Amino acid sequence: MATAPNGLARIDTTHPEKKAAAKAKAKHENGICHDDSSAPVRAQNIDELHSMQRKRSAPTTPIKDGGASPFAAAVSDDDRRKQQLQSISASLASLTRETGPKVVRGDPARKGEAAAKTAPAAAAPTPQPHHHHHHHVAPTISVSDSSLKFTHVLYNLSPGELYEQAIKYEKGSFITATGALATLSGAKTGRSPRDKRIVKDEAAAQELWWGKGSPNIEMDEHTFLTNRERAVDYLNSLDKVFVNDQFLNWDPENRIKVRIISARAYHSLFMHNMCIRPTEEELESFGTPDFTIYNAGKFPCNRYTHYMTSSTSVDINLGRREMVILGTQYAGEMKKGLFSVMHYLMPKRRILSLHSGCNMGRHGDVALFFGLSGTGKTTLSTDHNRLLIGDDEHCWSDNGVSNIEGGCYAKCIDLSREKEPDIWNAIKFGTVLENVVFDEHTREVDYTDKSVTENTRAAYPIEYIPNAKIPCVGPHPKNVILLACDAFGVLPPVSKLNLAQTMYHFISGYTALVAGTEDGIKEPQATFSACFGAAFIMLHPTKYAAMLAEKMQTYGATGWLVNTGWSGGRYGVGKRIKLPYTRKIIDAIHSGELLTANYQKTEVFGLEIPTAIDGVPSEILDPINTWTDKAAYKETLLKLAGLFGKNFEVFASYKIGEDNTLTEEILAAGPKV
Repeated sequence: MATAPNGLARIDTTHPEKKAAAKAKAKHENGICHDDSSAPVRAQNIDELHSMQRKRSAPTTPIKDGGASPFAAAVSDDDRRKQQLQSISASLASLTRETGPKVVRGDPARKGEAAAKTAPAAAAPTPQPHHHHHHHVAPTISVSDSSLKFTHVLYNLSPGELYEQAIKYEKGSFITATGALATLSGAKTGRSPRDKRIVKDEAAAQELWWGKGSPNIEMDEHTFLTNRERAVDYLNSLDKVFVNDQFLNWDPENRIKVRIISARAYHSLFMHNMCIRPTEEELESFGTPDFTIYNAGKFPCNRYTHYMTSSTSVDINLGRREMVILGTQYAGEMKKGLFSVMHYLMPKRRILSLHSGCNMGRHGDVALFFGLSGTGKTTLSTDHNRLLIGDDEHCWSDNGVSNIEGGCYAKCIDLSREKEPDIWNAIKFGTVLENVVFDEHTREVDYTDKSVTENTRAAYPIEYIPNAKIPCVGPHPKNVILLACDAFGVLPPVSKLNLAQTMYHFISGYTALVAGTEDGIKEPQATFSACFGAAFIMLHPTKYAAMLAEKMQTYGATGWLVNTGWSGGRYGVGKRIKLPYTRKIIDAIHSGELLTANYQKTEVFGLEIPTAIDGVPSEILDPINTWTDKAAYKETLLKLAGLFGKNFEVFASYKIGEDNTLTEEILAAGPKV
């Protein structure tokens, strides 16, 4: 290199074009690359450079030359986007104004990108008449401040885009060491069942289960519309809202189109994971949703509104096909709210909706798993030798079984790689981690930490489970397995049920928890939840039970009651049945071994129990053999039978069908005290 008289490198004044040619020649001499320089970027400023970084998605629906009518007008991409935005505007419309808000696609932080994506305000939907007679003054149609502004719509964003939104704008959002998004749900870290209400119009009054034992708390149409107006006004006051258009039910003949409008990226990503994700092609023809959620959970309800008992209100209107959330940011309200809706919509199509796990063997044998918390439903339905159809919500139609959801919502408390490897490995990029605690430097999650709540959760797409069956559908079930964790220690490890017994135990939905008394002694407490999911059912439990029995009879399924609880005595005396034994029992059910086994009947409950199972000690199959104190066994057995009978009193008077025959059969299948 030439140097100047002062010893510094001489400045090269060669013309740039000659310099570039010389470089190119030197670069390729002898076939050896001596330089990795390249041409400068074609951007005039940093904003233009950033815009070049993001490539626009191309539409996936090909333009077809043949097959279409020569007179049919092709819908341009701009027109399709405009129709999409008009649909969203109609969803966000106040019932007191002539039009919906002016909506525009894109992040308001990127104002230049959305200029050409504006849709004219859509006409507001006409309020549906309600059947309760209130003397209210009709609202005046008028212009408001919110109608003069644009509402930016962030439509079906990808996980990466939602991560950016959450981390930038939502306090408490962090990326963990494994790539999951850690979020906080605010003051509420679980569902608020006492604040969930259903509009009791004429149809709902006739069809739904009301009264003692029912989870359905009534509200009138006017109160719902008041809360809807509050939610819509709040959402329209924001600079941006998140809109998810997705599906429920993997059965293509019976899927439901749902639209979720929310204020938080956390909620949008949660539903992205939990609902079925549409393809770009399906989105282009999505049209009007079958059901809409307005999640204004960051904003409280008005406690002076009729029926309100707190600042939280979760309201479902089956007539309008809408759900309104106020005063709670817990994302599980959306998931379980839609599950309640499916418990209403599906039976109207003669499809049974089920709160169950579901898996399938290599030969197409499907099993349903029912069980309350702590019974081992998740553990036993997750089997590496079988395909997972779903972990929580299913439909049983004439086509077979189908998962309602597109994801899994797993408990995280005390999670470890050894106990739940599939869940552990699913917690990666795209997964939502709710209310977990992590190291502020390493971002490693401490799953034993209950500082925020014991109800820590992970929501992830079902594809994150290695043996998930995609699409999540299967043939008709061969086995229906009812799980109970009996802390009284008197139920057998496994019993074969006839149809009437299956209905009785399905309606009962029994398990036993262990709770501390005042003096510190731990006592078993019987817990009953109708259909193993009383909080979510809409119709009377006997209607679901009758449908279950009909389908089991039609398609040849067998019912089983499996106790994963105690043996040799109640909690504190006996021991928990070993998990390897329970797995052997489940394997024997799957293989058909138990269909050909020899059985004997127990006293009081009248359960058929096998005399032998390969790999399981025969002495534990009849619980009386494991109790040293036989008198204590009999006393505890009668006590549990009495609890079953008392719980069933609320269902005993309900008439099923033309006569009372089926009701009498179910009652006869219960324990004899």
